[in-house]
Amino acid sequence: MGIRVLIPAYNESRTIGEILDQVKSLGLSALVIDDGSVDNTFNIAIDKKVEVLRHLKNMGKGASLREGFQDTIKKNFEAVIVMDGDGQHDPSEITKFINESKQQDADIIVGNRMHDTKTMPFKRKLTNKFMSYLISKITKQNIPDTQCGYRLIKTKVLKNIKFSTSNYEIESELLIRAARKGCHIHSIPIKTIYKDEKSQINPVVDTIRFFSFLFKILTEKKENV
Repeated sequence: MGIRVLIPAYNESRTIGEILDQVKSLGLSALVIDDGSVDNTFNIAIDKKVEVLRHLKNMGKGASLREGFQDTIKKNFEAVIVMDGDGQHDPSEITKFINESKQQDADIIVGNRMHDTKTMPFKRKLTNKFMSYLISKITKQNIPDTQCGYRLIKTKVLKNIKFSTSNYEIESELLIRAARKGCHIHSIPIKTIYKDEKSQINPVVDTIRFFSFLFKILTEKKENV
């Protein structure tokens, strides 16, 4: 099969409907993982007649992605495009990822917002630069925006990775484990969109989780990577 769009969503009733309309206008199938939303996210997604998997309680973005990845593998899609449900990712740029995948011999294509950071919050910009520098060193590949969740991932990559995280650090885990499997990671510039949405990231808790994960993955035995 072709390419599927995977959207993890938690309380995104304001934006999920329009995003799904745009995805469907491109002729692509979508899978929404409703991660325990308490608003109308689930009903809106159902009304848009797309596939929806629902968590009865919030389990974390990583858990949603892992479930979506497994479902994508099971249904034999060639690749998956992951995008957020809060409006920070412009669905019209999906075609950029698809076109780039046809021109580049890349296993993963990551969006890069760091070429234009005028609207990016200062703390987020510093964090992204630091994380991207660190993970680029670990993967031995230049990835300007490792924290961007807008990505195209070939299913063959997902088949060979065993994830260990269930929160936001999964985005870094994917890059590190894929690089260690010899995968080529490519980046493309995308729009930087920040509105009035409230980030679900907890600066303290998620930073601790990230460095705990980083220590674990850097010290685990090579055969387990």
